[in-house]
Amino acid sequence: MKFNTKTIHGGQKVEKSTSAIVPPIFQTSTYAQASVGADQEYNYSRGANPTRTALENSLASIENGTHGFAFSSGLAAIDCVLRTLKPGDEIIAGNDLYGGTYRMFTRLFEKYGLEFIYVDINFAENVAKAITAKTKLVWLETPTNPLMKIADIKAICTAVKELNSEILIGVDNTFATPYLQQPLDLGADIVMHSVTKYLAGHSDVLMGALIVKDANLAEEIHFIQFAAGAVAGPMDSFLALRGIKTLHIRMQRHCENGRAVASFLKKHPKVGAVYYPGLEEHPNHEIAKKQMKDFGGVVSFSLKDESKEATFKFLENIEFFTLAESLGGVESMVNHSATMSHASMPEEERLKTGITDAIIRLSVGIEDEDDLLADLERTLNL
Repeated sequence: MKFNTKTIHGGQKVEKSTSAIVPPIFQTSTYAQASVGADQEYNYSRGANPTRTALENSLASIENGTHGFAFSSGLAAIDCVLRTLKPGDEIIAGNDLYGGTYRMFTRLFEKYGLEFIYVDINFAENVAKAITAKTKLVWLETPTNPLMKIADIKAICTAVKELNSEILIGVDNTFATPYLQQPLDLGADIVMHSVTKYLAGHSDVLMGALIVKDANLAEEIHFIQFAAGAVAGPMDSFLALRGIKTLHIRMQRHCENGRAVASFLKKHPKVGAVYYPGLEEHPNHEIAKKQMKDFGGVVSFSLKDESKEATFKFLENIEFFTLAESLGGVESMVNHSATMSHASMPEEERLKTGITDAIIRLSVGIEDEDDLLADLERTLNL
């Protein structure tokens, strides 16, 4: 199946008992057992639920994996990956991480003996040089949040696997979605999503996902998820599965509007830097062209007047971009990274990565392009 067909039919079956086209919401915690010790597919919903299974099959299909897992949040999914490691193991990660991921690494798992090394993932050689005998995981975000840096997934996977084929490579594919890039096909072992964002797509679900190809890794992830209990509920699974069915057409509009907004901002006299991989001057533009189908709907920028007053004036007066946490919904949103997505990152570390108080992140929705551009023009000229 082609991708657009996979979003609707991938991994899906007609429901057995009623022949329902849409997988029902199996709002149940437990299941009747035929006899003591009977081997059956569903026993208790922490282990598996039919609605969640339908979603997980869809996730595996659209990422070209073999096993998908739906978690209660994106951070719960990352937590599961880290639980495959043991004290003394080393993780190499990008130095431009989502603030919640950075918080989990530094304030939770460092206490449990994991060691983290942060490098600039713009260059595959930086990752390769950081590898030691203790390295067990490489964790990438691409594009990054909020500076939209692009890691060359294939080059990094090739370099890492040549040094040690047992090192796992995980990719947070939230910003790109499988519509734009498929990390498993580029050599990664694990793909992670905050399903909350583009996959569900309507700002009404909190969920995470992992997708893998290796059966042994899948078995370990399933055990950790079952034992720790960070599972997605049936109602959220139903909503996420419904969202995936329109992922391809939503992403087309997100990308169209994203390109238009980035081009507009680039030309505006009151705008300073614009961070969008679709712009030719973006330092990773050629890598993005090579590994992505399009450039997505997230655009970050700063004003020429980088004062807090000017930045906050913009954030508090724009109309069609709702000031809110999160991204990837059908509605446009605006985020102040320093006080929102990266508030948990120490200021010194945040500034080292280039995330200043002046950075504004736009999640460009699927509204009419003209309305969004007019809103930006009006707000910038206040």
